[in-house]
Amino acid sequence: MFTLPELDYDYSALSPAISADIMQLHHDKHHQTYVDKLNAVLQGSPDLQNKTIEEILTELDSLSLSEETRTAIRNNGGGHYNHSLFWKIMKPGGSQPSTELLGKINEAYGDFDTFKKNFAQAALGVFGSGWVWLLPDLTITTTANQDSPLLDGITPVLGLDVWEHAYYLDYKNVRPDYIAAWWGVVDWDEVSKHLNIGSTV
Repeated sequence: MFTLPELDYDYSALSPAISADIMQLHHDKHHQTYVDKLNAVLQGSPDLQNKTIEEILTELDSLSLSEETRTAIRNNGGGHYNHSLFWKIMKPGGSQPSTELLGKINEAYGDFDTFKKNFAQAALGVFGSGWVWLLPDLTITTTANQDSPLLDGITPVLGLDVWEHAYYLDYKNVRPDYIAAWWGVVDWDEVSKHLNIGSTV
C-alpha cells in the first residue's frame, strides 16, 4: 500500500516562493487524501497492490477494471504520483541548470528565458485545475486535473501544479506571480537526474 512521502526540507524552506502554510496543507492534507483514497480503491484490486504507481498508471487503460475503479485510480493515483514528483523537483534556493542541460534547453528553445516563457504560457493556459510538464524530449505539455503523462507511457522530468490549492493562500488568483516565484525553487539537478545527464553537483 502507498504512503505519503516525507519531504526533504521543512515546510517553511521554500518560502517566500511557497509558504509554510501552503506546504503543510498541500502535503499533509491534499496529498495524504490522494494516498488514502488510492489505497482504499486498491483494496478491491489485490493484483495491483504490488505494483509501483508508475506501473499502475502506465498500464491503467489496459487493465480489466470497472470505469468507476479506473477513474478513482486515475484521479488519486495521479494525484499521488504527480505530487511525489513535485516535492522532489524543488529545494530551498533552487539550483541552476547544468551546462549540459542548459545546452539542450537552448537547442530546443533558443535560450533559457524563451523556455521559461513557453512553460509559463502553458501553465497560464491550463483552464481550471491541472499541471504543466516538461517531458524527456524537452517538449512542454499540460494535463487536466491529476492526469499524468504516465497515462501515455511517458515519464515527465519536471512538473508544476497549477491547482488553486497550490498557490491561492499566497497569491490569491494571480497565477503568474506563483509561476514566476516557483522558478526560484526548482531543483535542476533533480531534473538532470531524471534525464540521466550530468548535474551541477
